[in-house]
Amino acid sequence: MKATAFRRYFMPGLIFQGVMIGGGYATGRELVEFFLQFGPGGSLVAMFGITLVMWAVLLALTFEFARVLSLYDYRSFMIALIGRFWVVFDICFIIVVVIVLAVAGSVAGVLLRDFFGVPYVIGVGGMLAGVGILTFKGTGLIEKSFSVWSIFIYVVYLMFMVTAVLRFGGDIRTNLASGEMLPGWAMGGFKYGLYNLAPFAAVLFSLRHLETRRQAVLSGVCAAVIGLLPGFLFFIAILGHYPEVVAEEVPAVFVLERTGLPVLVTLYVIMLFGTMIQTGTGFIHGVNDRIQSALQSVGREFPAWQRPVVAISMLLLSLALSKFGVIALVAKGYGTFAWAMFGLYAVPLVTIGIRKIIRSRGSRVSSPSTERHGSSPDQADGNSGDDSR
Repeated sequence: MKATAFRRYFMPGLIFQGVMIGGGYATGRELVEFFLQFGPGGSLVAMFGITLVMWAVLLALTFEFARVLSLYDYRSFMIALIGRFWVVFDICFIIVVVIVLAVAGSVAGVLLRDFFGVPYVIGVGGMLAGVGILTFKGTGLIEKSFSVWSIFIYVVYLMFMVTAVLRFGGDIRTNLASGEMLPGWAMGGFKYGLYNLAPFAAVLFSLRHLETRRQAVLSGVCAAVIGLLPGFLFFIAILGHYPEVVAEEVPAVFVLERTGLPVLVTLYVIMLFGTMIQTGTGFIHGVNDRIQSALQSVGREFPAWQRPVVAISMLLLSLALSKFGVIALVAKGYGTFAWAMFGLYAVPLVTIGIRKIIRSRGSRVSSPSTERHGSSPDQADGNSGDDSR
């Protein structure tokens, strides 16, 4: 596969999955909160009938909206989408970033302490250092590290699922066959899909490789599939311990300890720690791009050394929230943000966004980003942004 095709169709999805996983299903608490507590049958219908469809549609629209307007940071994107109300989204986004980082930092520190005897503060410090280095180095290293680590994530999740099926296959089949669907499954899938759209802000920088509408749509659909697949593998792995797993704060550890394979537990903890760094890096990179966009709009620069300062400041703030516990942060924080995403992002995207995409046929629409950075590669070639491209 050519490098350009990889960057267009798979890189955005890998970044989306890499950023989402820390707050989406790395601990398993998120899958339990929004899916499994509504029964195995309800979980599968919600996962594939609601969440996957929602992601495919909204990510495709997001990628195309960003492409035709040349919007590669979330500040410019949201200004073009909802005008002056973008500030409300900005506040909500930063709050959810802090919440996600609180979950990630807490889990990273606890895992290294409980499994490897590493002091909590060192575990958290390691995460801080990892995020700081990646945000300092910038886009190139972030893209490369996300690609490599995402492959490792898939390998570990696949090993986890296969091991769980071999050890608890009978219980998994029994729970699947029950087809139990408890009230609330539809809303669970809807809210999970909404709050996990937040990583779009961290993906925008990777969309510069998209040149046609077809590429944008296919890339968005691929991102939806890439994002959900590890979550499905994880869901199957913990299904054998339903319903007792529903009450566990970190379902992943609960099930892994029962496999009796220390090597798998070690690999999973290493994977999870690196994933928390990915999640923190992706979200904070999006915030840094937003700061850079704001400074450029008034003729100022954003020094590279300030990027890790922003990262560490946000991570330290998020750690103060970790005392509330993973269950409370996921249930309350994520659920509330889902509705903010619905009103400030999803609804405008399928109304205002589609209208602007349609109006863009035949020519690129002027945007804050194009005014700052000049013509896109498509404009330089004399190409338009319509469906024929």
